[in-house]
Order: sequence, then structure tokens, then C-alpha cells
Amino acid sequence: MLHLASTARLLGVLLTLFSLAMLPPAAIGFLYGESTAYVFLQAFALLLLMGGLLWAPLYRMRQDLQARDGFILVVLFWLGLGIAGATPLYLDPNLHVSLTDAAFESMSGLTTTGATVLTGLDDLPRALLWYRQQLQWMGGMGIIVLAVAILPLLGVGGMQLFKAETPGPIRDNKLTPRIAETARNLWYIYLGLTVACALAYWAAGMDAFDAVAHAFSTIAIGGFSTYDASIGHFDSALIESVAIVFMIIAGMNFALHFLVIHRATVAPYRHDEELRTYLLLLAVASVIVVTFMLWTGFVGDPAEALRKGIFHVVSIATTTGYTTDSFYLWPGFLPVLLIFLSFIGACTGSTGGGMKVVRVLLLVKQGLREIKRLIHPHARITVKVNGKEAPDRVVQAVWGFLAAYVMVFVVMMLLLMVTGLDQVTSFSAVAASLNNLGPGLGEVGANYASINDFSKWVLVVAMLMGRLEIFTVLVLLSPAFWRR
Repeated sequence: MLHLASTARLLGVLLTLFSLAMLPPAAIGFLYGESTAYVFLQAFALLLLMGGLLWAPLYRMRQDLQARDGFILVVLFWLGLGIAGATPLYLDPNLHVSLTDAAFESMSGLTTTGATVLTGLDDLPRALLWYRQQLQWMGGMGIIVLAVAILPLLGVGGMQLFKAETPGPIRDNKLTPRIAETARNLWYIYLGLTVACALAYWAAGMDAFDAVAHAFSTIAIGGFSTYDASIGHFDSALIESVAIVFMIIAGMNFALHFLVIHRATVAPYRHDEELRTYLLLLAVASVIVVTFMLWTGFVGDPAEALRKGIFHVVSIATTTGYTTDSFYLWPGFLPVLLIFLSFIGACTGSTGGGMKVVRVLLLVKQGLREIKRLIHPHARITVKVNGKEAPDRVVQAVWGFLAAYVMVFVVMMLLLMVTGLDQVTSFSAVAASLNNLGPGLGEVGANYASINDFSKWVLVVAMLMGRLEIFTVLVLLSPAFWRR
């Protein structure tokens, strides 16, 4: 039985909490003497009012949430906040953006996709720039996970939300006995990495504002920058090195970070097969890209080839989306190779997008098992990860995820092509949105400003589905979900 009244009440509570996100950029605006500060105060008042109106009539409704309620709340929460987050962007006279563009930018930030319709970032008010980075930081760990630590204080259990928010194929539902404690521990790690990253950027030469702003989007694996040229604006090998290190760290399973800190040993890193595969993938792809650059003469200096190649491999493969060069104009197969790396993405339990390394690892192992079965039809051959047999139910779920992923991808790509976008643009735009990557190829290589509104709304849905790993959204479209 669905508890829609309780779900709506919680949505009101969460929207009210989200309204507080308007205050930091307002403070930044006042600090720099920008009129945009008042826009964020207006947005704060409006969202606070909307949240209150949703909560007030239902504040007595306190049924326990079931698993199905969790799915509804997660999807409505992300969709609702994606639209709500567009409020200050739409209201700000400095931007002159349509509702579609405001919603696209907001959803891109909140889902850590990093696709943008804005240009002239270098000249925008600091309050707006801060807000874009802050959206990604909030979305990076998942606002739901943060809320799970708060909801118990409101008398609401959060397990259903956490399970719907993190539907990875192999994971422990709890790192600690209590889900709120789990969320808090993840939050502390996330905050600690953000502080460390900001200090590293600052030490490498960024000013304090840029250091914090880029730390937000680096740890979130978001890719938004305060400059049109992204990280390339700084033209600093040291800053790019800092970005590479923290993108790799943020692309790792946060459960591993927790275990390493909790046990005071790096053994969990050494013994994790997904992490080893992830690092090997980055290394092999970097070698291929750098070698091809030098072989074709596209980059003559080996040091420059290493700098460009490794940075973009890590940025695109982790689905961060930072750039220092127009990689979509690189020669040969390199742009397509980088886009395909984003399909694999980062590790499960990270802030990255894509299908996740562990899923791809399972698919490869299952494929090898089928080959062995053809040779030895009576042998019992298992699929193992980290030395443990993966249950057939998990393997089947991964195949189901791949089937759903391909189906959604094809439908969305065709929808974009119907509007007149070319094949390369349509393919890469859907890939960049569904994988929460950001930059694409063709017409969306630099930004998404020029594509039509219908395509932007399709991509908004793609971002949402990518962030919630498809099934969380698709389950709501199933008639069985709504039956009593």
C-alpha cells in the first residue's frame, strides 16, 4: 500500500530544507556587492513557502515508509529539486535564460552531469558561479543520503530512501549498524575530501574562491567550472595534477574509503577487484591516447601529450567532464574512445556516473563463463568478484540493467534525431547525459545552448535516469508497481 500523503509531507520537508541552499550564494553575493544576492533571497522565500504549503496540511501524517514509497520519494525529490533549483537561474536578470534552460542547468548541476547551456561564465556574478558549483557538491553524494542522516531526527526511518538511492549491483546496504550513522560517515568522508581538495587547489595557485568552487565539482565528479575554458583557464600542470588525483579518489567506492579509515589500513584498497580494474582501465586508456597523439604528430612534445592525454582520460572516464582542450576536435578515434570510457564510468558507491566498473567487470566475466561452458558444457563455472561467488540473481540483474540501459539509450537518441540533430550530436548528447558526463561531440562539444528545447527536456530525463541508475525511474512506469 502506498502512503502518498506521507510521501508528499516528506517532499515538503525536503523542499523546505533545500530552500536553505539559497542562503550561501546570497551571502557570497552580499560579500562581493552583487545585486544577484537579492535574487537568491527571493528564491529562498519562494521555495520555503512552497515547501511549507506542501507540508502544513499533512504534518500529522506519519506512516512508516515502505520500499515502494522510497522509490516514489527519491524520483519526486530529484525531479522536484531539479526544477526548484532552476528558480534563481530563471529569476536572475543577468542570465536571461528560458525556463527550459534554467531547468536543464539546474538538473545538470544536481545530477553532477556538468552539461551547460551558459556561456560567458568568466563575467557572471560570483553568487551565480558559487550556486552552480554548490548544486553539484550537494548532488555529488546525493542529497537523499544527506537527508537520511537528518530524517531520523524527524522521526522518519531512512533505509528505504538509501536503498532506492544506491541501487548498485554489489554493495553492503549498511556500512554501520544504523543507516543514519552510515550516511553521516559518508558525509564526513565527502566533506574531508572536499576540504583537502580545496586546500590542494589553493596551494597549487588558485585563489580561495576558485579553489573551493572547483573542489565542490571535483569531489562531486561534476565538471562545472567558474570559467568557460574549464580547468584549461589556469594553464597549470600542477592544478591539473591536483584535479587528476582527486578525480581518481572521488571515482572510487566511498565504502572503501570508510573501511580504510575505520580499520586504519590500506588493505581494502589492495583487495578490491573493482578498484584494480578501474585503475588498470585508466592506465591502459592513457597509454593508448598518449601514444596515438605522438604517433599522429597531433602533439609533438611527449610531456604535453602526457599532460593532455592523462588529464582527459581521467576526467572523461570518471565522468567528471573537466577539459583543458577541445577534445572533441582531437584526431582519429580519440574523441569516440573517450566517450565510450564514460559508458563504463567510475566505481560503484562513488560520486561518478556511467554503468559502473563492477557491472562491466561482471558482464565480461559472465561472457567468459559462457565461452567456457561451450567448451565444457557439464562443468560448474562460477562468476567471482573479490574471490567470492556472485549470486546468479546479481548477474541476471546486471544483464537486466544493460538491457534497460540500451533500450533507454536508443529511444532517447532517436528522439533527438527526430528533432533534426545529427547522429554524432545525438549519440554523444545522450551518452553524456545518461552517463552524467557533460561534454559531448558535434554540436554539443562546447555547450548545449544551440540545441532545441525538446531535446533539452529529453536530456533532463536522461540525466535523472543516469543519476538514479535507470531502474529507480523505470520501476515507476511499471503497472505492477501501482497495483495494490
